[in-house]
Parts: sequence; structure tokens; C-alpha cells
Amino acid sequence: MQDVPALVAQAREGRPRAVARLISLVEGASPQLRDVMAALAPLTGNAYVVGLTGSPGVGKSTTTSALVSAYRAAGKRVAVLAVDPSSPFSGGALLGDRIRMSDHASDPGVYIRSMATRGHLGGLAWAAPQAIRVLDAAGFDLVLVETVGVGQSEVEIAAQADTSVVLLAPGMGDGIQAAKAGILEIGDLYVVNKADRDGADATARELNHMLGLGEARSAGDWRPPIVKTVAAKGVGVDDLVDALEKHRGWMEERGVLAERRVARAAREVETIAVTALRSRIADLSGDARTGALAAQVVGGELSPYAAADVLLDAIAPRALGAPEESAGG
Repeated sequence: MQDVPALVAQAREGRPRAVARLISLVEGASPQLRDVMAALAPLTGNAYVVGLTGSPGVGKSTTTSALVSAYRAAGKRVAVLAVDPSSPFSGGALLGDRIRMSDHASDPGVYIRSMATRGHLGGLAWAAPQAIRVLDAAGFDLVLVETVGVGQSEVEIAAQADTSVVLLAPGMGDGIQAAKAGILEIGDLYVVNKADRDGADATARELNHMLGLGEARSAGDWRPPIVKTVAAKGVGVDDLVDALEKHRGWMEERGVLAERRVARAAREVETIAVTALRSRIADLSGDARTGALAAQVVGGELSPYAAADVLLDAIAPRALGAPEESAGG
């Protein structure tokens, strides 16, 4: 058993080993996870969470590394959560800590962690929201979440980040992919990386055109900017940082940032509740009640929906802590 208060205190002091242990408790769905989250709750809400997503090969890791350098130059503590594809054999991350970010490995103001998706759709590990909470509570000013480049399921990043950055590159058919994947609906900023290649201007124009075909915006609404970069050479990174800070300021001024964080917490609570319900249902898989209900369905006495309602009525009070029973004494 881990000493949770001591780990949290050490994480707040900037000790990477303590941060790593807390995230490992999250990833392993430790029985101490509730204690960890309870200890972290009053310490969160300060980190700016930026999600970076896009098709494979657009330069997400290189751009992430460039952003780390820019924010460190400004004196900010930066954490990187790199969500990798899962190994079909071990369930672990295939890529490990990104090679392109190795330049920051010895910097005490930078923490880099790879997480495996473990088959979770949407490009994010199921434990990512809690891992972000750990990094926030540990005092990092900026948390960069780089997601698996899996194309159409990348939209989940919008549910976890304050600002979502979508990367594209010329010559990769990203314009068509953007429209098909629906990422035009989730990007707060768009980056045409590798802008020194032929076709970069055309990609930016096509993207700008598609953004113009979107929903009508009122005066004062945020219009996602398009930033051209060559992240490997540091070109355009200052413009990207400037765009990020402008979006953050816009959100804070209009209360959008607070709204997004409340919505994010609501989804997190819902996910935890649904997971608890699923575990209760799994516990009932061999229960006599389930078999009896199934027999009634086969016999035409109950519809599957009516049987499911009976099952939910049986498990929901237990999953939710039985408030009705406690209220009655």
C-alpha cells in the first residue's frame, strides 16, 4: 500500500518519482484510487490543458517538443501525456517515452509520461482524465496531451482539453481526412506543419475554405486560426504559442474555460458511474436472477427491455450507495 498523503506532498514538491507512482495507481485502477483523487481534488484547476491531435506523420511529437521548449523558455513547468497505441501482447505502450522529446528528459521542469490506450477508442487512454488531474495537482502550469494518430476517432481529445490543436501536413490528403473525420468541429487551432514542403499554402487555403463552410459565427465568437509551422526547425512555434494564449484569454474573458472544465468533470463523473454499473452487471452474470430473467425473455413473458429494467432496479441502488436505504435509517 502506498502512503497517499506523502506521495501527493512529494508530487507537489516536483519529485517525478512521486508523480509517476500516482499515475501508476491511476493506470492500474488501484483500490487506493479513491483516496488519491480525494487528496488531489482541492489542488487542481490551475493547469492549462492543451490537446494535440492529427493523422500519423504530421509531426505531433515534434510539435509537442517544440512547445515544451517555448513554454520552458517562459519559465513554465510543463507535463506531457503521450498516449500511445497498445501492444496487443502486453497491453503496454508501444512507443514508450517519445524519442523526439528526449532533449527534455533531464529538465526538472518537464515531466513526460507515455500511456497505453489499451484498446480504448478515441485516441485517449481510459485513465487519461485522472492522469491529467494528477499532473494538474502536481503544480504543472501546462499539460500537453498528445494523442494516438488514429484518424477518425481523434475527436475525443476535445472532451479532455481546454484547447484542442489539430495538426495537418501538406501532401498527406489531410484536407479530405479533416472533413471525413469531423475534426473541423473540434479544433480550436489548426496547424499546417512541415510548411516548408510543397503544397503547404494550398493545404492552408483548403482548410480555411472548409472552416468557412462551417456554422455561422456571431460577433465575438472564436474563429479557429490556421498557423503554419516547421516544428523540426522551430519555425512558427512562437506564432502557435501566441495563438494558444489568445484562445485561453478569449475563453477566460467569456467564461468558456470554466464551462468546458465543468463539462469535462461531468463526463468524468459519468464515466466512473457507468464503469461502476458495468462491474455490478458483470457480478450478476452468474446470478440466479439474471438466469430467471433470461428464461422469462425466452418464454415470451418479458421483453428484453423489461428484463433490463428489472436488472437495473436491482443493481442501481447498490452501485450508487443505496441513498434510499440510508435516508430511511
